[in-house]
Amino acid sequence: MPTTPNSGLPAPAQPQVPPQANELESASRHVRLFRNGANQAVRIPREFELPGRDAIMRKEGERLIIEPEPKTTLTLAELMKDWEPIEEEFPDVDEGLLPLDDIVL
Repeated sequence: MPTTPNSGLPAPAQPQVPPQANELESASRHVRLFRNGANQAVRIPREFELPGRDAIMRKEGERLIIEPEPKTTLTLAELMKDWEPIEEEFPDVDEGLLPLDDIVL
């Protein structure tokens, strides 16, 4: 544990910067805004590309945050992964009905 000079007391803890803050600062890039019809737009550089075709955008104070849309759709394989057949007999839906009349065309 480091100590402060001439005091023998522990040095005050240095503030820890979360890794995410460092990543954001090192990954920043200057971009230009432009108009696309009535909308303001920005081209997203290749190194910041998001997966998929949709994203979620929100504003926190002066920051504009764009995140990939969470995956909500499942493939058939994902849906059937835990599927187990039901060992139940299908009910007779015609039970108790009158017989059908013959139709002549």
